[in-house]
Amino acid sequence: MPDREWPQESELVVCTVETVKDFVAFVSLDEYNGRQGLIPISEIATGWIKYIRDHIREGQKIVCKVLNVDRDRGHIDLSLKDVNEHQRREKIREWKNESKAKKWIGFAAEKAGEPAAAIEQVIYDKYGEFYPVFEDLVLESEATVKKLGLSKNAGEALVHIAHENLKIPKVEVTGQLEMMSAQPDGVSVIKSALKKAHDSKSAGAEIEILYLGAPHYRVKVTAPDYKKAEKALEKAAHAAIAVLEKAGGEGKLIKKPKSGKSQ
Repeated sequence: MPDREWPQESELVVCTVETVKDFVAFVSLDEYNGRQGLIPISEIATGWIKYIRDHIREGQKIVCKVLNVDRDRGHIDLSLKDVNEHQRREKIREWKNESKAKKWIGFAAEKAGEPAAAIEQVIYDKYGEFYPVFEDLVLESEATVKKLGLSKNAGEALVHIAHENLKIPKVEVTGQLEMMSAQPDGVSVIKSALKKAHDSKSAGAEIEILYLGAPHYRVKVTAPDYKKAEKALEKAAHAAIAVLEKAGGEGKLIKKPKSGKSQ
């Protein structure tokens, strides 16, 4: 795995507690091949500490903040008290996702008959981490495989593994398009505008257009998050309205309240 050799100062790292003494705890850094670090008692918790073992114990998984890295002496000083609960949860979630993604790469490599280390290196060079590539492989399979530049076998294996193991949560936004054209070929113009809206491309977004009764058309966009969905909805509406206005017609988008949907 193309890990960095040393953590950076202020970085959050996942650690396993190895030894707890009266005034210090020694840990191994899970993301850095078990490199050793220490937490002085003053960095275990806020306030006065009577017994260090009331706060930390051997075998425990913890998240620490890197205070100092001395490569010459091989020392890494850490703080447990400087990590709040939100940071801890987010770091553990990220670490678990990366661990899963590495396993998935191993499955894909075996399926493709190629070295896992070589595929890991390509992904790491492009993304700097592993899990996000699987999200992209689900949302935009062809473009992501092309971006990675891997062999056909490796690309197909990664896409298969991604779709088999990862389900991207979806949200849904809707809006109404009011489209009017007084031209003799107005019906054709509106059809062209709707096609333009439907064909507008936005990463990870799906667009569905339903006829409600002239001049109203419902546009439904499904995407991984509200920001992407709203952007795709506006892009589709602008594409349709541009066609109408060019032909002497007019249109406008009326947004509807957001609604969530998980898949």
